[in-house]
Amino acid sequence: MRGCWLGAALALALGVGAASARPAPVVQAPAGAVQGVAEGKVHVFRGVPYAAPPVGARRWKPPAALAPWPGVRPATAFGPACLQPRMPPGGIYASELPQLSEDCLTLNVWAPADARDAPVMVWIHGGSLTTGSSRESMYDGADLARRGLVVVSINYRLGVLGWLAHPQLSAESPDGVSGNYGLLDQIAALAWVKRNIAAFGGDPGRVTVAGESAGGLSIMYLMASPLARGLFDKAILQSAYMISTPELKERRFGEAPAELRGLQLAERLGAADLEALRAMDGTALTAQALKAGYAAFGTVDGKVLPRQLVETFDRGEQAPVPVLAGFNAGEIRSLRFLAAPKPASARAYEQAIGERYGDLAGEFLRLYPAGDLEEAVLAAPRDALYGWTAERLADKQTAIGQRAYLYLFDHGYPAADEQGLHAFHAAEIPYVFGTREKTPPAWPQPPRSGAELRLAAAIQGYWAAFVTAGAPAAAGAPAWPAYGEDRSYMAFEDQPRAGRGLWPGMYALHEAVVRRRRAAGDTPWNWNVGLAAPVLPDQPATGR
Repeated sequence: MRGCWLGAALALALGVGAASARPAPVVQAPAGAVQGVAEGKVHVFRGVPYAAPPVGARRWKPPAALAPWPGVRPATAFGPACLQPRMPPGGIYASELPQLSEDCLTLNVWAPADARDAPVMVWIHGGSLTTGSSRESMYDGADLARRGLVVVSINYRLGVLGWLAHPQLSAESPDGVSGNYGLLDQIAALAWVKRNIAAFGGDPGRVTVAGESAGGLSIMYLMASPLARGLFDKAILQSAYMISTPELKERRFGEAPAELRGLQLAERLGAADLEALRAMDGTALTAQALKAGYAAFGTVDGKVLPRQLVETFDRGEQAPVPVLAGFNAGEIRSLRFLAAPKPASARAYEQAIGERYGDLAGEFLRLYPAGDLEEAVLAAPRDALYGWTAERLADKQTAIGQRAYLYLFDHGYPAADEQGLHAFHAAEIPYVFGTREKTPPAWPQPPRSGAELRLAAAIQGYWAAFVTAGAPAAAGAPAWPAYGEDRSYMAFEDQPRAGRGLWPGMYALHEAVVRRRRAAGDTPWNWNVGLAAPVLPDQPATGR
């Protein structure tokens, strides 16, 4: 107390304003006491550890609990980002990560200064399970905190360090499984939130998990995992993708077993056994694994992820929670590596689609006609990955009696549209967080017009209301109906617009394609779409 008075007196003597002299907030949480910073009417706590460092012998093990720390721990600076490849400069998603470390399991909290039993939103970043960080300025939770939410953003292990499966790892596990360490980190962070968030003014019984892209994929993993049950009561999934997933020991749907992938990677890296893999420098391992072709995915192991996501949702075994899910009209405009090369001619395109899609070719060409080949090769993977997933989530949650809210982000503005990036992948994030001036350096900057500010306020209002009460609503904006039997949705264009029946036939076509691939059992479903698709079985889809 004496230090606070001395600090205030010194600030007044130096002519510093009263706001600058506000005492730093200290929270006494079960995990230990932390001291954050006061930023206006928001208290911010950065770099709070939620698990023991996953280093040394703890590499590739489930996260371990931390003992409560003594004294007051400073929580004024973000923790290091988890080890990952550096993004080349100049891309719209590239931002500076000043510090990378294998010791990275931290989280950040933004809370209203007067928070008490406030709704909580836990944000899980995207980046193909390979890149990204909770410290991205675009994920700053202060604006949402000013709307009454407690916002938490988390780090989790990435790439080979977060998702590797290997027979020796399975052998040392009490459950006989491996992989999914990044997912187990996310579950550990949610368990930490449940135990500790009340001390920050949050309600542990009102926790919404939210994420975009690989963050949305992570939310589906959490909805499917029995280990995460009861840790959240609502879910927001932005541009999620319900792709097929490698299984631990079996080859299924054309995917090599995850353990075999781990063995093959170790061979390419010249590591004779698990001991050699654990002895490798983390930075070198991360870089060499990526160079060797390692791609991070979850693993269907029967315990953390019991079965394929599509099977879990078909059986109604996913978390019974309300969802808000959607996608962007221009997803592939900034992810062109997911699109097949533009065909030489309309005739070549139609012939190739006919050969690949058989009796479904007519419907495919109706939805993605040859009259605009550029648009066709962008729209097909957008819908197969993101559009189908969003509507499937709404459909399956509705089927188990939960409210579901579907959206399409179709908003453009000059700086994006002039670069051919109308409603690009992740373009909605700064509207959700109110961080349109905190985007990466090369991000197309939205204008500060009245219309833009009104749209941003509406989007943030819808999200905040969903986190608060499970139903999106915004002052002065249209009512957002639940998906229901009439397939209602909200389109975010120049302003919000409610509609029914989003792009008729889109969901049905891609659902039929996935059903046939599942029935055949030897083909994955991911970005192998359109001109990149294998030949579909001829028989009609039967069952699920």
